[in-house]
Amino acid sequence: MTVKSLISTLTGQEDINFLLTNRIPRAALTRFMGWFSKIENPLVRDVSIACWRLFSDLDLSEARKTSFTSLHDCFTRELRPGLRPADPDPAVVASPSDGIIGAFGTIADGELYQIKGAPYSLRDLLGEGALVEQHRNGRFVTLRLTSSMYHRFHAPQDGRIVQVSFIHGDVWNVNPIALKRIERLFCKNERAVIRMQLAGGEALTMVPVAAILVASIRLKFLDVRLHLKYRGPHRIPCAARLCKGEEMGWFEHGSTIIVLAPPGLELCARWREGGRIRMGEALFRAACDAA
Repeated sequence: MTVKSLISTLTGQEDINFLLTNRIPRAALTRFMGWFSKIENPLVRDVSIACWRLFSDLDLSEARKTSFTSLHDCFTRELRPGLRPADPDPAVVASPSDGIIGAFGTIADGELYQIKGAPYSLRDLLGEGALVEQHRNGRFVTLRLTSSMYHRFHAPQDGRIVQVSFIHGDVWNVNPIALKRIERLFCKNERAVIRMQLAGGEALTMVPVAAILVASIRLKFLDVRLHLKYRGPHRIPCAARLCKGEEMGWFEHGSTIIVLAPPGLELCARWREGGRIRMGEALFRAACDAA
């Protein structure tokens, strides 16, 4: 058995996986990883990326650069131009990131799901009652970014960023094993609530959720980095205008983005739970066209 297959077998055991990725000093390890990943030493960089390849299906063939200054530089890599064109249909809300489709459905009575049978409150996730009302009876979808994926996220449609709220919290792992074991996990972790008004006036909200080894979100239209040590204002007014496909920011590892769509939009029929989606592909469209 190879080292990679042995690691895969061990981490595939749910109890072991949960212990290895959660029952540890999560915040301290995350802060350490934030420091360590930025070390610009060729040996540290090369050994770190080699270990990363051992634990994942990391593929750097799409990367814009062929060499990196640090592990962090590799995490936050850009892609070669033209690899993720946004769906040109103005009625389509495109996926803001690469990811794996998680739970999705209707936001009924302000409730949604992290996995089947594990509900949580939209009010607890967003922290704002007025925003909950804007999404009542709308749709939601969870996009999970694994550690090896492209970590940047983009505007899903033309529109304006109205406000960003940063909510402090924990850094539980957000993989399916943890989602089955930790109730209301997304409401407990560090997260940003990005309120967007689409060109047609509809409200769309994206919630990037941090996780262990991540806990750092950079938004290009704000001159701040949102992370465990951030102590700035909870609500940050904003008036940035973005075009569909324009880069919004990035995670510094892998994590999750919850997309909250207004009533009248449906998840495109081709997508199913567990399916992989790329940034720019059609995620939502008008209900009459969803099939």
